Amino acid sequence: MDDQSIFARLAMALDDDWTTKARPEQLAPPGDWTIWLILAGRGFGKTRAGAEWVRGLAEAGTVHRIALVGPTAADVRDTMVEGESGILNICPDWNRPVYEPSKRRLTWPNNCIATMFSSEEPERLRGPQFGAAWCDEIAAWNNIQSTWDMLQFGLRLGQRPRAAITTTPRPSRLLKDLIRREGEDVAITRGSTYDNRANLAPSFFSQIVSRFEGTRLGRQELNAELLSDTPGALWQMDWLDRDRVSQAPEELKRIVVAIDPAVSTNENSDETGIVVAGMDGRGHCYVLEDLSGKYAPHEWARRAVEAFDRHKADRIIGEVNQGGAMVESTLRTVSRNVPYKAVHASRGKVTRAEPVSAFYEKGMVHHVGGAMTVLEDQMTSFTSDFDRSRMGYSPDRVDALVWALTEFLPGLQHTSSVVPFWQIFKG
Repeated sequence: MDDQSIFARLAMALDDDWTTKARPEQLAPPGDWTIWLILAGRGFGKTRAGAEWVRGLAEAGTVHRIALVGPTAADVRDTMVEGESGILNICPDWNRPVYEPSKRRLTWPNNCIATMFSSEEPERLRGPQFGAAWCDEIAAWNNIQSTWDMLQFGLRLGQRPRAAITTTPRPSRLLKDLIRREGEDVAITRGSTYDNRANLAPSFFSQIVSRFEGTRLGRQELNAELLSDTPGALWQMDWLDRDRVSQAPEELKRIVVAIDPAVSTNENSDETGIVVAGMDGRGHCYVLEDLSGKYAPHEWARRAVEAFDRHKADRIIGEVNQGGAMVESTLRTVSRNVPYKAVHASRGKVTRAEPVSAFYEKGMVHHVGGAMTVLEDQMTSFTSDFDRSRMGYSPDRVDALVWALTEFLPGLQHTSSVVPFWQIFKG
């Protein structure tokens, strides 16, 4: 081989070397971390950093099974794998993986395999095992907690399984928990859109960035600020965390199980809300358990009755607007004698929820433990202008919560019109 060929190959190798081109914050940090969280704004170069991290693991041969997880299957394909900064486009010709879309798989020449998953189907992560995972835009995942939990069970290959997370922040309990673990097993890289200005189109800054600078959306999407509240939300996470308790008092004056049943039973059905709550002698309320989910009628009835027995509750409450007598008759197939009370929604969801949220604000409602993440995410996203078509879901967990607490809170049980806050708090 002549000198010219040698220099040409060296030049190609240098050009392929990510460490010579990356900004320092795009490289994995040193230290004994388990999770590398890149919390950065749009255009920072998060995707490239994640793809190059995966490429480095594959080329080194230190990891042989890698999970690629994104919000949807299309996101994983279009951004993480086939995108401009995706794995296929950043790998050199001499070490580009074989891509098999039908198998959701990338295979490098050294037999390192990366498999594609999405938060739409967390159960697909049940079974496979990995030595590393790249999680993209985790704040936009659909089933965020269940997908993350299933992934954690699978990260068990090698001496030190690791995960890289690349995301623009949005408030969620999982993201807040990861941030709290910084310096322990989590290493965090923070950055903004401005850090990568040299590689972004000038028109992007003149037309888009300038439009959103200083706005709430801009603080989140450009500066990567984790904003703890949703504008107009009836509940704030700060309230829930402030008044959370590890366990409820031993003696509760009353306990109820509230049900907001789904009206259909197919894969596109809403969830059935099932929430257990109690009240102590001081008038403080405790949310004990959220058992909501997609169930057939006999399944939600069984779960409600089991919760009734387990918590030694006083009665089961069921909303009958949609199901009518169906709710009680379904419960009776499981238990003929369980105490039951039907409630009818004569007011809208927001109107029913507002007085209950006021009791949270006052510090009179306590969530027990930290396992009700889906319910709490739904609560802190529920705004006074809630629109199901815009939000894309029905707040069935919130509905069940509101029915349960309405049973306890003074002035709400038997009213069909809005109760002024000054009357609720009178005395």
